[in-house]
Amino acid sequence: MRRISLAILAAGVLCCGAASAGTKLTVHVRTYDVAGKTGAELVEAMDGLGPKHGHATRAIAETGYTVHWDLDFARDNGICRLRRADGIIDLTYTFPRRLSPASPALNRRWERFLAGVRRHEYTHGGIAKQMMRATDTALAGLEQADNWFCTGLRWEARRRINAIYADYEARQNAFDAREHRAGGHVEQLVGALMGKN
Repeated sequence: MRRISLAILAAGVLCCGAASAGTKLTVHVRTYDVAGKTGAELVEAMDGLGPKHGHATRAIAETGYTVHWDLDFARDNGICRLRRADGIIDLTYTFPRRLSPASPALNRRWERFLAGVRRHEYTHGGIAKQMMRATDTALAGLEQADNWFCTGLRWEARRRINAIYADYEARQNAFDAREHRAGGHVEQLVGALMGKN
């Protein structure tokens, strides 16, 4: 499950300069507490307490991210250039944390379950980081003849950012479709926690 947002900020000045791009990453990890004496009770607790997924359902875990691009344009001799493109991605992972004591067998099942959940969410985070690198590359060296306000170049930068964002959101959805299909990885993780596998 992902929660995402995208913002583009733009500024421009009239001078010359080479384009430089870079991204910054911040990562936060949150937890919510669950308790139960069996795998089924833990699954029920996660169903009731996990991050909201839509209006009526909840997820086991979540990867949320916000993306901001701060773009600086410059114009010299009729040529507009993207002088600087600073991307910031803020990733927040939310995982369940078991509070109740458990038998050694349930504890082993829980640790395997949580490791699988973390791999799933970290894959979402990895796809988001790939998106930032792809955007960084797509914006590097961007320039064109343009008006005093660099209107066309601003539009092109936004078009590239939005196209890459849409492509990587499709990759996120495809990954979730594979993981959450009947008999897929998530179902296997839950089944193993409940002792069904």
